[in-house]
Amino acid sequence: MTAPITEGSASDQLPVVVIGAGPVGLAAAAHLVERGLEPLVLEAGPSAGTAVREWAHVRLFSPWAEVTAPAAEKLLAPTGWVRPDGAAYPTGADWAEQYLQPLADVLGDHVRYGVTVTGVARAGRDRIVDADRDEQPFTVHVQMADGHEERVSARAVIDASGTWSTPSPMGADGLPALGEKTAADRIAYRVPELKDPAVRARYAGKRTAVIGSGASAFTALAYLADLAKDEPGTHAVWILRRGIGANTYGGGDADQLPARGALGLRAKEAVEAGHASAVTGFRTQAVTRDNDRLVLDAEDGRRLDPVDEVIVLTGFRPELSFLSEVRLGLDERLQAPTALAPLIDPNVHSCGTVYPHGVGELSHPEQGVYLVGMKSYGRAPTFLAMTGYEQVRSITAALAGDQEAAERVELTLPETGVCGGAGLYEDPDAAQSTEGGCCAAPATLQIGIGAPATTGGC
Repeated sequence: MTAPITEGSASDQLPVVVIGAGPVGLAAAAHLVERGLEPLVLEAGPSAGTAVREWAHVRLFSPWAEVTAPAAEKLLAPTGWVRPDGAAYPTGADWAEQYLQPLADVLGDHVRYGVTVTGVARAGRDRIVDADRDEQPFTVHVQMADGHEERVSARAVIDASGTWSTPSPMGADGLPALGEKTAADRIAYRVPELKDPAVRARYAGKRTAVIGSGASAFTALAYLADLAKDEPGTHAVWILRRGIGANTYGGGDADQLPARGALGLRAKEAVEAGHASAVTGFRTQAVTRDNDRLVLDAEDGRRLDPVDEVIVLTGFRPELSFLSEVRLGLDERLQAPTALAPLIDPNVHSCGTVYPHGVGELSHPEQGVYLVGMKSYGRAPTFLAMTGYEQVRSITAALAGDQEAAERVELTLPETGVCGGAGLYEDPDAAQSTEGGCCAAPATLQIGIGAPATTGGC
């Protein structure tokens, strides 16, 4: 940071603080600029898309056309930036380097790096005090990379910090398994980058437990299966809390998103080829050391043979501690905004049955604070990038006083859908869908007046 972030004066002249320079945070900043409002994006990492860069090796199963925000493209256009082939599938590295960083560069001094938000409150008011609360600006406490602290005044706060920093533990009850913390040197919570020699050496010739049932687990199984072909003795133990059924591997050849379908098929191939073995109905309760190896115990008393490494891919959850002094309305199960939660509940919805939503569903008892992007979904795994872009379009319209635009979402979903996640395609042409779509929804609808009827799922 080149200069201190100074406190502001009148609330309407203060910036809108955006927490996180990821895809949705930067899209929010682009919309604020378009609306004539001043954004101040605070990014804890050293560059745009810091979290995305941590899974740089993983390929999305959504193409470029579905992971760039229209407002951002408009801001980038005068620089000569051209969106990559809309049908191609970017990796995390591609997304960060070819889109997010150029967008942050265009935003210039509106983006500050190395700034960690440690608290958000109303100026001079803790969460208890009612008096003149809504008239007070927000005060955002931050810590710089060198350790010193500052305070920022803001007219509103848009939290797009995501959930990447808080992966869920291996314990089936949502808490760390007994012994999980002390075994941390042998446990990873990310899809491994096996092209990195050090990471490859960690898993080569080893027996690795993979805990999880989603796209990330599929990706890890596929990567380990490829490693097993070159490194004898490499084997994955796939631990599922449920049994294996018709939908365990996704839609396969029938999936409307072929890259995602191929991912499930790769995981299935890993099991059928003997590179991975599935253990079903195993709800991890404890992990203990057996010399240099780990042993996992289930709630039903089962004990697995020792493994060398464990990869936990059981989802993510929002970090809410720095928001403890603002009044949030969160669903007791998902930790998502109360009005949004029923629309995204994974017990009911897939990405194909979540419809676009905006400021109405994302508002809290504390006026002017919003959780957006993946963080808005709490623990639900059904987040879509384009839906996140619509969230911030609606919110910024409301902040600009354009209520009509804020209450309307205009989102044209491509026929291939917009479900995010990890893919394995190297050839973009091979991953194109032909017809149909799992995530179709009306192009224009009013927010907050009921979800449109949908059929099927992703």
